[in-house]
Amino acid sequence: MAGWRRRGTATVRQDVRMKLRLIVAVSLSAALTLSACSSSSDDTKAAPDAPDATQASPTKLVETSPLTGKALRKGRPDNPVFVVKIENTSAGAPQYGLDKADLVLEELVEGGLTRLAAFFYSSIPSKVGHVRSLRTSDIGIAGPVGGQIVASGGANGAYNKVENAGITVFSEDAGSPGFSSDPAKYRPYNRLINLKTVAKKAKRTKIPGPYLPWTPADAPAATATGEAVTEANVRFSASTATSWKLDGTKWVRTNGHASPNKDFEADTMIVLFAKVGDAGYTDPAGNPVPETVFEGSGEAKVFHGGQVDTVRWLKPSLDEPLTFEAKDGSAYTIAPGKAFIELVPKDGGAVAVR
Repeated sequence: MAGWRRRGTATVRQDVRMKLRLIVAVSLSAALTLSACSSSSDDTKAAPDAPDATQASPTKLVETSPLTGKALRKGRPDNPVFVVKIENTSAGAPQYGLDKADLVLEELVEGGLTRLAAFFYSSIPSKVGHVRSLRTSDIGIAGPVGGQIVASGGANGAYNKVENAGITVFSEDAGSPGFSSDPAKYRPYNRLINLKTVAKKAKRTKIPGPYLPWTPADAPAATATGEAVTEANVRFSASTATSWKLDGTKWVRTNGHASPNKDFEADTMIVLFAKVGDAGYTDPAGNPVPETVFEGSGEAKVFHGGQVDTVRWLKPSLDEPLTFEAKDGSAYTIAPGKAFIELVPKDGGAVAVR
């Protein structure tokens, strides 16, 4: 005790200060170490839209669908995107499963006729059809989302080109599972597919990105600037045209071939004008098979609500997604929802509105 007293008040204060400095230094060092650990690699960085770690009830992150731009409330599906080729004439009526599709595209085939490419991701129906063969145009159609094509078959040249492009094909001709016959129809218009069966064999692959440039959910509502319209007639050839009308807020086909009340209802209908070349082979009837070149750029008309906007579409390569430019050169986005794309020949195709 005597020794402690001899050191005096000043000495005690100095010891206390030294101890406080030591405590602060240790605490600061620990904090810096934790901070360095938390940012040492990309794997441990929080996503830009990740919830704040200090929140008592963090917000749950929800992925959006590449085909609709809408939230996937149940999370990302375990299946890949399936692109089913569907007959689009009265011979293949009725069409099954279109009301369950996320996105649909109509393309030109031989004889001036058209065929549908129906995209299924969020819902996998047990009955889709009637299924027909693939075309080389399908490379640019399925590529942007790594779509796996479901078809009854295809010419050897077309089949090889599609597979060489890295696209998985489930073909009845190649023995893929899930195909059956519709007893009310005759070949080649009677093929049905159970996508649930196909999904059991399919492997989920990486989806490169969204099919369309979706408007962000938190973006302000766009001001209506386009031409007022309630009907449209989209012509592919002298023999084939698809008629549309605005029904409430949806665009619906008036001459489609779907089952009653089971047709695809589009929030947005998009007409794209693209070049059409020769696929290099003929069909069994001797008709030259066209190949729509689904890359490059061209004019497009976007129907949403009661208006149509004329814009420019861009797609740098077959496996890249679509983007759009407004007349002033600014980016043009698509409201989230179901979209129907009409892939119309630049030469010979047309669209009339009223």
